[in-house]
Amino acid sequence: MASSSAGIVAGLTAAALATVGFLAWQAAAHVPADLAHRAGATQAPGIGATKAPRDSSRPDALPSGSGKGERVVYSVDDDRVWLVGPDGTVRRTFTVTPGALDPSPGAYAVTSRANRITGTDGTPVEHVVRFATAQGLAIGFSAAVDGSTPAAGAVVRTGAVRASRADGNALWDFATLGTRVVVIR
Repeated sequence: MASSSAGIVAGLTAAALATVGFLAWQAAAHVPADLAHRAGATQAPGIGATKAPRDSSRPDALPSGSGKGERVVYSVDDDRVWLVGPDGTVRRTFTVTPGALDPSPGAYAVTSRANRITGTDGTPVEHVVRFATAQGLAIGFSAAVDGSTPAAGAVVRTGAVRASRADGNALWDFATLGTRVVVIR
């Protein structure tokens, strides 16, 4: 009888924690724009509204001035992501398809993750890595389960930054909770 009661309590506790986690994410994802402003964002030295310097002979090279140490670097102008190890070496870089809203330049941290959900545009997505909010929408990386990317000029407001499934997998493995995400122009 005691083991049955312990199992019920454990199940109820797990359900309660899952509910609280979901409600916390939902609250963060739906904060009014005037309150969210740039929730979780901090301006880091060398990261600003101007475009980070690029190596014109190597367009996929990590831009200088994108920070130091382990981080995800996302260029909203180039639609490119770099996964940077603790020693500053690029482990992987890839292009992405942005949603309708871009995060402001600055340094953020991964605040939540979801293995599989339905995106705000109705697309089933996997490996969702959220790091910011803008105009009341969560901003994060994901990959469509069917491998699709949003159509150009789509009318649905979304903060999704879509990667291929392979790149989404790599980002999921790299960007755990608290990982720094640096957004540059």
